[in-house]
Amino acid sequence: MLADIVINPPLTFRSQDDVNADLWKACATSGGRIEASTIGHSESGRELLGFVAGNGPSKVSLIAGCHSDEPVGPETLRALVVALATDASLEELLSEYTLCIVCQVNPDGEAMNRLWMTEWPDAVEYVANAVRELPGRDVEFAFPDRRPENRAVTAFLAAHAPYALHASLHGMGFSDGALLLIDRRWGFRTDHLQERFRQLAAAAELGLHDHNRRGEKGFFYLGPGFTTTPEGEAMRSYFNASGDAEMASRFGQSSMDYVRSLGGDPLCIVTELPLFVIGVDDDRDSAPGVPATYLEFKQQLGPARAAGDREKIWSLMEDFHVRSLAIEAAVRTQLAVLDAALATVKEDQRHVTV
Repeated sequence: MLADIVINPPLTFRSQDDVNADLWKACATSGGRIEASTIGHSESGRELLGFVAGNGPSKVSLIAGCHSDEPVGPETLRALVVALATDASLEELLSEYTLCIVCQVNPDGEAMNRLWMTEWPDAVEYVANAVRELPGRDVEFAFPDRRPENRAVTAFLAAHAPYALHASLHGMGFSDGALLLIDRRWGFRTDHLQERFRQLAAAAELGLHDHNRRGEKGFFYLGPGFTTTPEGEAMRSYFNASGDAEMASRFGQSSMDYVRSLGGDPLCIVTELPLFVIGVDDDRDSAPGVPATYLEFKQQLGPARAAGDREKIWSLMEDFHVRSLAIEAAVRTQLAVLDAALATVKEDQRHVTV
């Protein structure tokens, strides 16, 4: 259902200043299908909006924007909010589910990234100007209350808990393919979701990011294109075991940890689609679980970025055949993944009932 909604894809990534008035208006004229409210404010005073749609028994939480240089998630949820307010074909969905949505949990971070977003799809501008908060400032690992943004989202989600599904929409700057992170408690229950994700990646002309990190920082390999969702405790354990207690202390709960703490057995997922797709060299990528082209690209990009060497950065984009992933394709893929996740939850609930 969600993959078929009508969207008007933007030519470049927008800020909430560009769209919030339209979201308020859509909700106000929705006949009660979806309600908007100000749930709090960011550190810099920017408005945080929460949306509640439907009245179904299964609760779903959807958030995006935790990492400030990952704008596809917020665009996806903004498109979803408008569709929920205006698309009559979603009535059945709204009778089965109650959707709690925060399109942009980190508007300050979004504002810091406006320079490259307005130049989309210029990969060199992205490399030169992308800003991402470091651990300790990372909104995804600051639940429940390390930042005002987290406190606002925490209170909003707690008011509607427990949940059957939680999705935190993320992304990657550069990757050789798509990646889906799945709660370790659900890995064996998500065959349909995984197969659908493979199909969606292929339809978007994406490979699958095949990186076996062997449990590093709690990321356990489920197969090509799939790994487990990160958990705050796993992050802390990793850094403590590495002798870096100070770094370990910077990690609170992830949004997945927090939603799970509210009760129930929610399927928690994290979508990871690249902004820019690296062309894969089949001669390099021979070992399963080792994305050799991707790792070589990252190794070469690091020094060029640190030196601000735009000529070298541009050369790398050509050498590795880097292309942008169209906004509309990324948004539609994210929506289709949410469709598949809802179907997975519904099927699991049916088996429990039986």
